[in-house]
Amino acid sequence: MPPVLPTPAGQRRAERAMRRALEVARHTPPGDVPVGAVVLGPDGGELACATNRREADADPTAHAEVLAIRAAACARGDGWRLTDCTLVVTLEPCTMCAGALMGARVGELIFGAFEPKTGACGSVLDAVRDPAFLHRPQVRGGVLEEECARLLGGFFSEQRR
Repeated sequence: MPPVLPTPAGQRRAERAMRRALEVARHTPPGDVPVGAVVLGPDGGELACATNRREADADPTAHAEVLAIRAAACARGDGWRLTDCTLVVTLEPCTMCAGALMGARVGELIFGAFEPKTGACGSVLDAVRDPAFLHRPQVRGGVLEEECARLLGGFFSEQRR
């Protein structure tokens, strides 16, 4: 499936949402990789947001995407299907997170930096576009990619010191 080319209004919306996800990522607990995720409802309003908390919670599943999806489903109060929602995340989702967003039936995924080691939305795998799966969200990657990569790069540079 070819990528959807955004209209100027769609690109502005994606960038605005990614700036919010970057803001969320900057509040990641110390020691956790600074990834921010925001779930937008059908009206474009924020339903939920989360950061990575694997280290803080000693939970290997506490990725920003999974936590944001859980919170959005609770906030909706009308079931777990998020077909009319958009997940915005600063880093390309891994296989676990791609599975979670497909399981929640998220309608659109917008991500910032590509993840060449574990990315499952086009880099290493492309699980979200695999025709074998029942649900395939619209996907837009590389939104504010440099800013997202810079935040991550700064964290890993600090870790190596």
